[in-house]
Amino acid sequence: MKRILFITSEANPLIKTGGLADVTGALPKALTGDDVRVILPKYGCIKPEWVEKMRYITNFTVDLAWRKQYVGLFEMEIDGIIYYLIDNEFYFRSPHPYGEMRGDIEKFAFFCRAVLASLKVLDFQPDILHCHDWQAALVPVYLHDSFKNDLFYASMRTVLTIHNLKFQGIWSRDALEDIFGLNEKTYFREDAMEAGGAINMLKGGIVFADRVTTVSESYAEEIRTPYYGEGLDGLLRARENVLQGIVNGIDTDLFDPATDQSLAAPFSVSNMVSAKKKNKAALQKDVGLNEDKNCLLIGMVTRLTEQKGLDLVTCVLDELCGDAIQLVVLGTGEMRYEDMFRRFAAHHPGKVAAVIGYDDALSRRVYGGCDAFLMPSLFEPCGLSQLIALRYGALPIVRETGGLKDTVEAYNEFEQTGTGFRFANYNAHEMLAAIRYAERVFFDAPAAWRAMAKRAMKKDFSWRVSAKKYDMLYEQLVPRAKRQ
Repeated sequence: MKRILFITSEANPLIKTGGLADVTGALPKALTGDDVRVILPKYGCIKPEWVEKMRYITNFTVDLAWRKQYVGLFEMEIDGIIYYLIDNEFYFRSPHPYGEMRGDIEKFAFFCRAVLASLKVLDFQPDILHCHDWQAALVPVYLHDSFKNDLFYASMRTVLTIHNLKFQGIWSRDALEDIFGLNEKTYFREDAMEAGGAINMLKGGIVFADRVTTVSESYAEEIRTPYYGEGLDGLLRARENVLQGIVNGIDTDLFDPATDQSLAAPFSVSNMVSAKKKNKAALQKDVGLNEDKNCLLIGMVTRLTEQKGLDLVTCVLDELCGDAIQLVVLGTGEMRYEDMFRRFAAHHPGKVAAVIGYDDALSRRVYGGCDAFLMPSLFEPCGLSQLIALRYGALPIVRETGGLKDTVEAYNEFEQTGTGFRFANYNAHEMLAAIRYAERVFFDAPAAWRAMAKRAMKKDFSWRVSAKKYDMLYEQLVPRAKRQ
C-alpha cells in the first residue's frame, strides 16, 4: 500500500473556487487500495458545519525566512478520506481563499513549509507528496533545500500537477530570501526559479519535482510550445521525460442524470429521448426562452472570461440567431462578458437567455435540457463541463484544444461514430460552421443525433479511469520493495 498526501489550496466539499477542488476532492476517493490523505489551509471562509467536525491535533511554530509563524493542525474525515488542515489566522482568516498576489505569495510559501513540518507530528509518513498548482509548488523546492538533510523526508517523492499553466505565482526577486527563506545565489538562476527577472513559484516546482503532470494528454503537448507555454515552454521541453498528461474525470455518482433530482425528468440511456424533451421544455420555461421543441437548444455553463472563447461568440451570435437555435448561458466573470450576454438576451428575447451568476441546480438543468453544449475555448487544460454534458446527452461543440480534443470525438457521418462536433482554429466563422454542421445533423438526421447522444452517455469519464493512470505513475516512483 502506497501512502500519498495531496497538497492543495482547495478541495471539494470544504472549499471550492474552480476545477482544482473537484480534482482534489474526487481523485483521492478513486485511488482505492492506497492510503490517500489531503492537506489544505483552514480558511476562515470554510462553512461552520465543516469546522464543527474538525478535531484539533496540535500546534507548533515554523520558520519562514526571518519570521516565526504559528501552525495549528486539525483533521477530519469525509467519505473515508482523512483531511488535515493548516491553521493560521494571519494568513487564512480572509473571507476569500485568494487575494492580492503579494499576500498570496507569502501565504502559500508559509503553507508549503507548514505542510512539510506537519509531517513530523502526524502519524503519517507519505511515500508521495502530490502537489497541485503553484500554491503547492514550493514543496519540491523546500525538499531540495531546507529539508534535504533530514532522513525522515529522504524517501519522499514529489508529483506536481499543473491544472492551468497561466497561473504561476510570480513576484520580485526579493521574495526569495525575504519570504521564502531561500538563498538567492542558489535559486535566482535560470535553471532554478528565476524567470524574466522575477521569481516564479510554479517554475521552481517544475524544476525540482520528480514528476510533472497536466490534466490532459493534449495539454501536456501544447504547453511545450511557445503559444501555450506561458513562458515556460523551454523548461517543459527540457523536462518532457518526466512530463505526463492524465485527463481529469468526473464524479459519476454526483453527476448522474438517472438520479439527478434537479431535472424535471431524470433519465438513463434507455429513456433519454423522451426525458430530454421534457427537460428541454422545462429549461426553456425556467430561463424565459420560447417553448419550442423544434429548435436546437445550445447551452453554456462557464466562467465568463477570455479563456472560454467568448469573443468568438460575440462575433457571430447575431448571425446565428437567424437560425432555428436558442442559446442559454449560465455563468459569472468579467463584466464585459456579463454585459455582452445581457445585451444579446435583450436584443433576442426568447432566443437568448443569460443567467448571470451560478446556480448548481440550474446548471444541471442546462446539461439535462440542452441538445448541444458549446465550449469554444482559447485554451482548456482539461475542462469538466464537456464531460458532464456528455454524461447528460448534450452533444459538445468544442474547439480542438487541450482536454476538449482528448474527450470529445468528432462526429463522422460516414462511419456513424463520434460524440460531438469540433473545430480546429480559434476563428469565429469556423466555430459557426461547426455549429451549423451540428444543426444540419440535428434537423436532417435525427436518428443519427439520438444515436450519438446515447454513445456520449455511455462514455466512461469516471475518476476510476484516471486513477489507474495516476496509480501507475506512483508505482514508478515508489518501488514495491521500499513500501512498508
